[in-house]
Formats: sequence, structure tokens, C-alpha cells
Amino acid sequence: MKRSSGVLMHITSLFGEYSTGSFGSEAKEWIDFLADCGFSWWQVLPLCPIDECNSPYQSHSAFGGNPYLVDLPKLFDQGLLTEDELQQHRQQTPYSCEYVRLYHNRLSLLNLAAKRAQNKDEIEGFIQGNPYLEQFCRFMSLKAANDNKHWNQWTVTEEEEETLFLWKFIQFHFFRQWQELLEYAHKKGIQILGDIPIYVAPDSADVYFHQEQFLLDKEGNPASVAGVPPDYFAPEGQHWGNPLYRWDKMEEDGFSWWCDRMRHMLTMFDGVRLDHFRGFESYWAIPSDAPSAKNGHWEQGPGMKLIGKFQEIAGEKLIVAEDLGEITPQVEQLVKDSGFPGMRVVQFGFLGDDSSIHRPHHYHQNTVAYTGTHDNNTLLGYLWELDEQNKKTLLEYCGYTDPDWERGYDHIVRSLFVSNAGLVILPVQDLLKYGSDTRLNIPGKADGNWQYRLTREQMNGIDRQFWKKLNRLYSR
Repeated sequence: MKRSSGVLMHITSLFGEYSTGSFGSEAKEWIDFLADCGFSWWQVLPLCPIDECNSPYQSHSAFGGNPYLVDLPKLFDQGLLTEDELQQHRQQTPYSCEYVRLYHNRLSLLNLAAKRAQNKDEIEGFIQGNPYLEQFCRFMSLKAANDNKHWNQWTVTEEEEETLFLWKFIQFHFFRQWQELLEYAHKKGIQILGDIPIYVAPDSADVYFHQEQFLLDKEGNPASVAGVPPDYFAPEGQHWGNPLYRWDKMEEDGFSWWCDRMRHMLTMFDGVRLDHFRGFESYWAIPSDAPSAKNGHWEQGPGMKLIGKFQEIAGEKLIVAEDLGEITPQVEQLVKDSGFPGMRVVQFGFLGDDSSIHRPHHYHQNTVAYTGTHDNNTLLGYLWELDEQNKKTLLEYCGYTDPDWERGYDHIVRSLFVSNAGLVILPVQDLLKYGSDTRLNIPGKADGNWQYRLTREQMNGIDRQFWKKLNRLYSR
């Protein structure tokens, strides 16, 4: 892993005119910004469809694309939307994603565009060449025909042709626009790091079409669900509700679903982050009727049987092991055996444990170091909430002793850049020195997440020369 740096910002957080970020010209402006600053990586969150809480980690498909990310002006340029239709869908605020408007209006607008498509054979051919996308389109069409009920409550078994083609149209343009953006990033020297959630949603095309691969009861409901046990950050643990894999069944066909998923993601990205990597060594299984995540127990995961497949598929591409949370010696060994770089978060390094591996002097070259992830507070928000003793320790560690602690912010950032970590990544909010009101996600909280958006003015207010100098000074 070449010594480098990057920025974490999801596509939805991009500025634009239509309620959320997209694959349009604004994304190219963002790539230009990254290149100007001397960054080499752009990390995004999963690009799959979001759930009712707007989370990209509970999706109707591990393979499909989020329709909200399809750029409307590009469809206008192709004669698929009118100027009046664009005007009707302009956003009301640039500061947060307008998910309610998107939920009620975006698919109907895209359906107007789909009806005007003149390349139906090309679209059909693209979908036929991607079996998992075809399954996803069928799933969404059947879901619409059954009043959006969970698949195990469906009574209608025939897709409605107009809705089926709408989803094919969306996926065609989603992947064509994404490929164009990826090629632009490469021309600018920017690589894009994607994200693979370890689990899928119970109401998904993945579960519906591959039920034998998941631990389900006779009615198609999860027999046990995923989550994590109680820890420092979640005293009650976390009850995610995702169905668990039947790893024994998956092993019978060489983990084909997982291998296809990894191949698919590595055609979309230059590398991926494997979410909840410890779940491949052992995972927390919670009985579906349990009142709390506390009632779970550990089960053995597939380990190197699957990770070895990922190694073969990835080749020279980057796979990052998200090895955060409760980590055992067995998990540490799996990370080591995989050869994948693990993650370190400086915020975790100063919570009272002087020997924490999250302190920068412990970082080794095969490490991706963060000020924070999408699940963390912003760095400034973290500093505001940190108790005085730990705050003093952190700032002294980073070589800052002035009583005005807010001016020590840059010292913390420098401690990551000067470290041995092969790759350093900062959330965009930390480039802006924004507080907790711009935090993207609070784990375990259902509402108010995934809303943050950057404006063009805010991006242009960032000192590009500062970051360019920092990257050059520390050979990133």
C-alpha cells in the first residue's frame, strides 16, 4: 500500500440542486478538489439502495444501485427529462438530504424518463448480462406489486412490466454514470474506496432469491439475527436484525454468492472496506425473539476459507479489514493471515488506555488510520465532549500544550500524517473543522442520520494549499 491520504465523504453528502448528491458534474468538481489538495483516495459508503431510515447498510440489494444517486441533469442532456420537470424537483435546502421528497417523488420522475428511453434493447442487454441486477429489478417490481410488503407476505407473483423496466432503466444509468465518474477520477489520479456491509437486509433480493444461504425459519423470517454484544459504546449491545448466513451451505458451492459480490464490487471500485471483519472469524448470533442483543452468543465464522477467496479475487486491489470493536487474538490472527490492512481511529486512542493500539505511534505501514469513521463524532465534536484529563493527554501527545485547546486541532491531524500508517483518511467534516451537528451517523439511533451535505462554498473555503503542503511534507 503506497503511502497516501484520502477523504471520506459519501456521494449523498455532495452539493447539488436535487435533494442529494449524485454522479453529476458536482462529483467531478469534488474529484478536482481532492487532486488539488494532494489526496489520492476518495472513500464512499455503500452505493446500494437505502432503507426506511436512509441507511445504506440495510439495503434491498447487495448488488443494485441507489436510484437517488442517478444524476438528473445527465438525463436532461439525453432528452429524457424536460426543463420544467427539473425545476419542479429542485431542492428546498442545500444543507441536508431531503429524503422525504426523494421517497415520494424521485421514482415517479425517473419513470417519466424511462418511458422516453429509445435504447430499450441496450438496457435489456445490460441487465441480462448482470444476473444479480436482474434479480434485484424483479424483486423491486414484485415488491411494488405487493404494496411494498416484506417478500414473505407476497401474494402477487407476476412483475408489472412498466415497473420492471423502470428498475432496469435506473440500474443501466446508475452503472453507466458511475463508470464515467470512476474513469474521470482515474484521469485525475484519484482512486475510490468502496464499502461492503457484511450483512444484508432480511427484505432483500439477496435473501429472496437465495433463501437456502441464510438462516431462516419456515416462514422466511430470520431464525437468528446479527448484532454485537454490549461494549463501551453500546451498554445494551446492538441488535441489527439482519439474517445470518448459513456458512456451511455457502461453503458447499465455494462461497459463490460472496465471491460474485466481491468481484462485482471490485469492478466498481479500486478497493473496498470489509465492514465488521471480525464477523468472518466469529459472529454474534441473537435469537430472533430475544429482547436484547445481550442474549446473543458467539458462533464460528468461515475464516480463511472465505478470506482466501477474497485474496485471489482482489489481486493487487486494496481490501481494508474493518477490525474495530471487540477484537480477540483469533481476529487479530485472521487479519494478519489475510494480509489486509486493518483500521485505526485516533479517537479510540485517548479514552484512558495508555497502551491503546489506536495511538499513532503504534501504527504500522499496513494500516489505514482515521480521525474518525462515518459512525464517529467529528474530530472537533469529539474534542468538545472529551473529559479534560484525556483531552490534555491527547493534546500533549500531539505536541500541543497551549491552554487554547481548539488551536491544537491541526497537531492531531499532523500526528496521523507523520505516522507510519500507509493510508490516512479524514472525513470531510474534519477538513472543515466542523462540530457534532454535522455528524453523519449515530449507531443505534434510527432517526436523523445520513443527512449531512457539503455546499460548494464550504468546499471552496477549504485551504487547498494547506493540505497539499501537508501531503507533500509527509510524503503522502
